[in-house]
Amino acid sequence: MSPEKLARMANQIATFFHSKPHDEAVTGVAEHINNFWEPRMRAQLFDMLANDNEKFDPLVREAESRIRAVN
Repeated sequence: MSPEKLARMANQIATFFHSKPHDEAVTGVAEHINNFWEPRMRAQLFDMLANDNEKFDPLVREAESRIRAVN
């Protein structure tokens, strides 16, 4: 998937959760990605967060530690 599209999708998820309390929002972002993104997408997300995390909403960056690792 193009990096731009993946970042846009992650940020759209974060935008949805901005209206929730902070901890619930972070958990919601992580749970959505865990439940609906395939391992290749999560792996690409981890690579992008490690190398250029400024593209991502702060909720996405904070949710990283709660997103299931790709084995």
